[in-house]
Amino acid sequence: MNEDHPSPQPSRSWLERISHLVSGEPRNIDELLDELRTAQANGLLSNDTLSMVEGAIEVADLRVRDVMIARTHMVSLPVDAPVAEIVRRVIESGHSRFPVHGNESEEIIGILLAKDLLKCFVDGAPCNIRALLRPGVMIPESKKLNILLKEFRLSRNHMAIVVDEYGAISGLITIEDVLEEIVGEIDDEHDEEDPARQKLIQPQADGAFLVNALTPIADFNARLGSEFADDEFDTIGGMVTSEFGHLPESGEDIVVGGFQFRVTRADDRRVLQFAVRVHDA
Repeated sequence: MNEDHPSPQPSRSWLERISHLVSGEPRNIDELLDELRTAQANGLLSNDTLSMVEGAIEVADLRVRDVMIARTHMVSLPVDAPVAEIVRRVIESGHSRFPVHGNESEEIIGILLAKDLLKCFVDGAPCNIRALLRPGVMIPESKKLNILLKEFRLSRNHMAIVVDEYGAISGLITIEDVLEEIVGEIDDEHDEEDPARQKLIQPQADGAFLVNALTPIADFNARLGSEFADDEFDTIGGMVTSEFGHLPESGEDIVVGGFQFRVTRADDRRVLQFAVRVHDA
């Protein structure tokens, strides 16, 4: 062997490159994300996993002020209101936790859990709302979300009142608000459904269909007569994004299984909607 010309070293795998990036040496977040996206494009990470990793990384750069519920949208309860009025407002809002204030709305004296109201109807005794309150946690707008999430987990607290630099209430934030920055929107039975989701497949005058990316593949097959398998992906968005091999932007299109999928709505983490039509070969 000629020692002056050593054999070329094989290129490193994506896993070796990621190990190099996170081994304690200086690294660039953009390079790390590029490696992860390459892994997703090669089928080594699912779309959902990549989205959650990206969300977790982004959370480290966000502060409470970026995602909190503004004071104008808070549903707070006056502590001295009749129990019937409090119950009515709890039912109307559909929330599970409520800031409770004294004579002034700025005077937050605790947090009321909707489930604790059930204690008022157990033995018929007069209900003392003050006795049901949990301590209210105050946090600054500038607190980082990753730190807040850790505090939520350690304290088992799910809500905090946000104050500005002068100590005035500016909003509130829940553990759900933080988690949604990582995993995406979390809907429950009280959330108002996005109009685009109320009808997942909408026929258009030009013969195309507007299809929500969350449409189950089985529903898509039944409506459009396709035969896409749903053993690997549950939704049409997951399947088509995988075919792209990257996270597509609005306006990009691809032909899959005899159908043309054009992205009509997308954000920086996922596709939201397609315009779909039969592809004429």
